[in-house]
Amino acid sequence: MFTPDPIPRPSGPPASSTPLGDYLSRAHHGVDSGYVTLPRSLAEAMPLPWQQQMRHLLAEFHQAFGHLQWPVYRVVPSRYERLVDLDDDQLAEVGCTVEVDDSGELEYRMRDGRRIEDPETHQVLVSCLDPIPRQQPGGHQPAPRPAPPAW
Repeated sequence: MFTPDPIPRPSGPPASSTPLGDYLSRAHHGVDSGYVTLPRSLAEAMPLPWQQQMRHLLAEFHQAFGHLQWPVYRVVPSRYERLVDLDDDQLAEVGCTVEVDDSGELEYRMRDGRRIEDPETHQVLVSCLDPIPRQQPGGHQPAPRPAPPAW
């Protein structure tokens, strides 16, 4: 009735005790060291079963952590740009100034007066237009479907 063969063990590394942290530690859109951001228009355009699962997960999340004092978060679409490629408004946005020094060279400084040594390679985050399409009020925008494979 019982087999004398050993129980097969799954091959591969053992399951992680921090699967979400492991996943989020890799480079992904909308993820940085402190936050995970989901564009609402894309979340609302997901297939219905996905939306139902997401709604359930978020409801459990808010039930578990709703007692905390949450600030209001402001999410601004941004992209990395070289400091030397910014205009005056963008420089002001990131807290930098540019002046001509005694030798006639441009000198970039942070808001606190510190000089930026290599502005050609120094990158900063500046706001940009949101490339994610927004869902029209009252309308449903279907999620883009990948093209079928060419056989």
